[in-house]
Amino acid sequence: MASLHDDVFDNGLSVIDDDTENLYICSTLPTTFTEASSTYRLGTKATPTIAAPSPRTGGGREVVVAEVTDGVVNAEGSAGYYALTDDSASKLLAAGALSSAQTVYTANPWTTAEFAIGIPDPA
Repeated sequence: MASLHDDVFDNGLSVIDDDTENLYICSTLPTTFTEASSTYRLGTKATPTIAAPSPRTGGGREVVVAEVTDGVVNAEGSAGYYALTDDSASKLLAAGALSSAQTVYTANPWTTAEFAIGIPDPA
Protein backbone atom coordinates (compact mmCIF):
# COMPACT_ATOMS: atom_id res chain seq x y z
CA MET A 1 0.00 0.00 0.00
CA ALA A 2 1.32 3.45 -0.95
CA SER A 3 1.48 6.32 1.50
CA LEU A 4 1.57 9.95 0.42
CA HIS A 5 2.14 13.03 2.56
CA ASP A 6 -0.57 15.73 2.55
CA ASP A 7 1.91 18.07 0.80
CA VAL A 8 1.75 15.83 -2.28
CA PHE A 9 -2.02 16.25 -2.46
CA ASP A 10 -1.92 19.95 -1.57
CA ASN A 11 0.55 20.83 -4.31
CA GLY A 12 -1.70 19.22 -6.91
CA LEU A 13 -4.84 20.88 -5.57
CA SER A 14 -3.12 24.25 -5.12
CA VAL A 15 -3.03 24.62 -8.90
CA ILE A 16 -6.83 24.75 -8.85
CA ASP A 17 -6.84 27.20 -5.95
CA ASP A 18 -4.07 29.43 -7.34
CA ASP A 19 -4.59 29.36 -11.12
CA THR A 20 -8.36 29.28 -11.68
CA GLU A 21 -9.49 32.41 -13.48
CA ASN A 22 -13.01 31.36 -14.52
CA LEU A 23 -15.73 28.95 -13.55
CA TYR A 24 -17.83 28.04 -16.56
CA ILE A 25 -21.13 26.18 -16.57
CA CYS A 26 -21.51 23.99 -19.61
CA SER A 27 -24.13 22.02 -21.53
CA THR A 28 -21.81 19.04 -22.00
CA LEU A 29 -18.82 17.79 -20.00
CA PRO A 30 -15.83 19.62 -21.50
CA THR A 31 -12.56 17.78 -22.04
CA THR A 32 -10.55 20.72 -23.42
CA PHE A 33 -10.12 24.41 -22.64
CA THR A 34 -11.86 25.39 -25.90
CA GLU A 35 -14.88 23.23 -25.12
CA ALA A 36 -15.14 24.74 -21.61
CA SER A 37 -14.63 28.39 -22.57
CA SER A 38 -16.47 28.41 -25.90
CA THR A 39 -18.08 25.30 -27.40
CA TYR A 40 -20.21 24.18 -24.42
CA ARG A 41 -20.13 27.39 -22.33
CA LEU A 42 -23.48 28.64 -21.08
CA GLY A 43 -22.28 30.87 -18.23
CA THR A 44 -19.24 32.44 -16.63
CA LYS A 45 -18.16 33.39 -13.11
CA ALA A 46 -14.88 35.29 -13.14
CA THR A 47 -12.47 34.66 -10.25
CA PRO A 48 -14.57 32.19 -8.26
CA THR A 49 -13.67 31.78 -4.59
CA ILE A 50 -11.75 28.56 -3.97
CA ALA A 51 -10.49 27.56 -0.53
CA ALA A 52 -6.97 26.32 0.14
CA PRO A 53 -6.50 22.54 0.29
CA SER A 54 -7.86 20.94 3.47
CA PRO A 55 -8.68 17.48 4.87
CA ARG A 56 -11.27 15.51 2.87
CA THR A 57 -14.01 13.56 4.63
CA GLY A 58 -13.06 9.91 4.36
CA GLY A 59 -9.36 10.69 3.88
CA GLY A 60 -7.30 12.63 1.41
CA ARG A 61 -7.41 16.32 0.61
CA GLU A 62 -9.79 18.69 -1.18
CA VAL A 63 -10.45 22.25 -2.27
CA VAL A 64 -13.94 23.74 -1.91
CA VAL A 65 -15.39 26.01 -4.57
CA ALA A 66 -17.72 28.55 -2.94
CA GLU A 67 -21.35 28.91 -4.00
CA VAL A 68 -22.02 31.25 -6.89
CA THR A 69 -25.02 33.58 -6.78
CA ASP A 70 -24.17 36.00 -9.58
CA GLY A 71 -22.94 34.00 -12.58
CA VAL A 72 -23.32 35.67 -15.98
CA VAL A 73 -25.33 33.78 -18.61
CA ASN A 74 -23.59 33.71 -22.01
CA ALA A 75 -26.13 31.50 -23.80
CA GLU A 76 -29.47 29.95 -22.88
CA GLY A 77 -29.67 26.22 -22.31
CA SER A 78 -29.44 23.40 -19.78
CA ALA A 79 -26.23 23.48 -17.73
CA GLY A 80 -25.20 20.21 -16.15
CA TYR A 81 -21.43 20.60 -15.84
CA TYR A 82 -18.76 22.95 -14.49
CA ALA A 83 -15.27 23.74 -15.70
CA LEU A 84 -12.47 25.55 -13.87
CA THR A 85 -9.95 27.14 -16.21
CA ASP A 86 -6.67 29.01 -16.31
CA ASP A 87 -7.57 31.27 -19.23
CA SER A 88 -4.16 32.96 -19.40
CA ALA A 89 -2.57 29.59 -20.16
CA SER A 90 -5.59 28.12 -22.05
CA LYS A 91 -5.83 25.22 -19.57
CA LEU A 92 -8.82 23.22 -18.40
CA LEU A 93 -7.90 22.54 -14.76
CA ALA A 94 -10.96 20.57 -13.61
CA ALA A 95 -14.40 19.64 -14.89
CA GLY A 96 -17.30 17.63 -13.55
CA ALA A 97 -21.03 17.37 -13.09
CA LEU A 98 -23.00 19.98 -11.18
CA SER A 99 -25.02 18.64 -8.24
CA SER A 100 -28.15 19.35 -10.30
CA ALA A 101 -28.69 20.59 -13.83
CA GLN A 102 -30.30 23.98 -14.34
CA THR A 103 -31.84 25.83 -17.25
CA VAL A 104 -30.26 29.27 -17.65
CA TYR A 105 -31.71 32.35 -19.33
CA THR A 106 -29.87 35.48 -20.43
CA ALA A 107 -32.03 37.77 -18.29
CA ASN A 108 -31.16 35.97 -15.03
CA PRO A 109 -27.93 35.19 -13.15
CA TRP A 110 -27.09 31.54 -12.54
CA THR A 111 -26.24 29.97 -9.20
CA THR A 112 -24.46 26.90 -7.88
CA ALA A 113 -24.07 25.40 -4.45
CA GLU A 114 -20.54 25.02 -3.10
CA PHE A 115 -18.77 21.87 -4.20
CA ALA A 116 -15.51 20.08 -3.46
CA ILE A 117 -12.82 18.65 -5.70
CA GLY A 118 -10.72 16.09 -3.90
CA ILE A 119 -8.04 13.45 -4.03
CA PRO A 120 -8.69 10.39 -1.84
CA ASP A 121 -5.98 8.72 0.18
CA PRO A 122 -4.34 5.82 -1.68
CA ALA A 123 -5.87 2.44 -0.94
